[in-house]
Amino acid sequence: MTTQSKTASTRGRKPAAQTATPTAKSTAEKVEYNTELKFKRKEPELKNVEYEIPKGGGIVYLIPQKGVTIYDSDKDTVREIRYCPNEPSIFVDEQSGNAVKEAIIFRNGKLFVTKEKPNLKKFLDLHPSNISNGGHVFKKVDITRDAEEELTKEFSTIEAVSMVREKDIDSLLPVAIYYGININRPVSEIKFDLLKQAKKDPKGFVQSFDSPSVKTRSILHQAGEYQVLMFKKDSVRWFDSNREIISVPIGEESLDVLTRFCMTERGAATYESIKDKMKNILS
Repeated sequence: MTTQSKTASTRGRKPAAQTATPTAKSTAEKVEYNTELKFKRKEPELKNVEYEIPKGGGIVYLIPQKGVTIYDSDKDTVREIRYCPNEPSIFVDEQSGNAVKEAIIFRNGKLFVTKEKPNLKKFLDLHPSNISNGGHVFKKVDITRDAEEELTKEFSTIEAVSMVREKDIDSLLPVAIYYGININRPVSEIKFDLLKQAKKDPKGFVQSFDSPSVKTRSILHQAGEYQVLMFKKDSVRWFDSNREIISVPIGEESLDVLTRFCMTERGAATYESIKDKMKNILS
């Protein structure tokens, strides 16, 4: 077929439909649109909440509602709150004349609030007796946070107990003296008392090994045992000369007073003299 015939045969026909190639702009717009859909923020899901009274509370405890006020930062004013199941707001000035207050009761120190009662949850969250608001009665149970705190406490206890087991007696004696444990006994008895202290306050026990006051108190205690110092009710004195180092106020322990004194700039020279005398005795 000649070129002329080809042209004639196609004359008068509609051009074949072509698939449009997406431009860079349209592609970018599509990606952006899909990204927005993919990462669209979800509204927080309402959940059931539990509250507890950590200490006390008894079998039944009623949360006070009469005259309970809080500071509303949005309106910069103090407002009264109360829980009324038939009202959407906990603020008294927003409640209707038909508002009926309902008692909020903790039983055996527990109160379970379902997600269908958001106004009760808000009331408890804002109540002045809530520990998170500076109160001293109840708190919201945070399972994750409570688990983390308990785990940290367990690890601290393990570390403290390990120190009692692994450290030699020379390292343990200053800590024992710091906690007022009688060190004139068999090592096993000293370690037993240290073990009880480690379990009672594991964090403080571990920190005591690096505390300057623990080391200072231990040296001063030994200085009394080796008759370098005399600890009296009203003063601390040099044993050999009976010269007063520092007076002791009524009601305070002489060792505590001298420990604080030796850790000051004014008592640094006295502390160095005590250490020198102890070094000569023990060398």
